[in-house]
Amino acid sequence: MRRREMLEFAVLGLLHEDPLHGYELRRRLNTRLGAFRALSFGTLYPCLASLQGQDLVSVDRDEPRATSSRRQRITYTITDSGRAAFAQIAGRTDPGSWDDDAFDLRVAFFARTEREVRLRILEGRRARLAEQLDGMRTGEGSPRLDRWSAALAAHGEDATERAVAWLDELIDAERRGPQARPGTLSDPAHPAFNPPPTKENP
Repeated sequence: MRRREMLEFAVLGLLHEDPLHGYELRRRLNTRLGAFRALSFGTLYPCLASLQGQDLVSVDRDEPRATSSRRQRITYTITDSGRAAFAQIAGRTDPGSWDDDAFDLRVAFFARTEREVRLRILEGRRARLAEQLDGMRTGEGSPRLDRWSAALAAHGEDATERAVAWLDELIDAERRGPQARPGTLSDPAHPAFNPPPTKENP
């Protein structure tokens, strides 16, 4: 997943929750999503303009009063097309989905992701980290390390071991969890949402 696509996905995901002003949107990107902790308005606003041009986001301009010095406030709202675009990306399970930053971003929006997709991404991430861990343990082709480099390598190996164990727990929980009906989500705002059948609506 390219960084621009990651940002668009993150913006649409956050706008799923609430319509937001640019300042609040940037704050949430900075504080909640590690890949965008240094995001500037110079990067965010062109992204929003692009999403608006694709009809994925709508804009509501709050005209300030004549007696007020406050600037015009702009609120961004996800459109139905934006929800569909978000769902399309959230449904992907290509290898880029378990790259470092992309994986963290995908997990951040797992509540809006189908169970089978979540499981495939978790398994892909685990396989990648297990391969890395195996390389760390064998150390094939590695030069002799001084004590500081060795300590850093040991720290990296330990962190990777814990990440694999964490993924094992998540994968196990997904496999043991209730089986969802295909094409359904718990979020009524999601295009894939289908309410469970009732006696009145079988």
